[in-house]
Amino acid sequence: MQQLYYVLDLHDDPALIAEYEHWHRPENVWPEIVHSLQAAGVHDLEIFRAGNRLVLVMTVPKDFSAERKAAADAADPRVQAWEALMWRFQQALPFARPDEKWVPMTPLFSLEAALKHRPDPS
Repeated sequence: MQQLYYVLDLHDDPALIAEYEHWHRPENVWPEIVHSLQAAGVHDLEIFRAGNRLVLVMTVPKDFSAERKAAADAADPRVQAWEALMWRFQQALPFARPDEKWVPMTPLFSLEAALKHRPDPS
């Protein structure tokens, strides 16, 4: 398994943020969205918020293809309806490409990797 990280902003409006959070409660997420994630092989997906900034963490198999997931989503009218609804609350990051919504994050530091790199000081 691997974890992928993405970032996106919400419109900085408390009412819109509250509505966005409403749609992401377990009882309000459309079942088709959960199914589309499972069908793509997503093991887990979490979204965290600080202010109007969102961070999405996906746990996926090593052979996960974001391109295949995007193609499946584009062909699914219900996923497209969900994305249109969510776009009411979301806004692209200033550095996002025109076709990019969730921007992939680049890993910078891993304690595990650092510990493997340095010998044990004891």
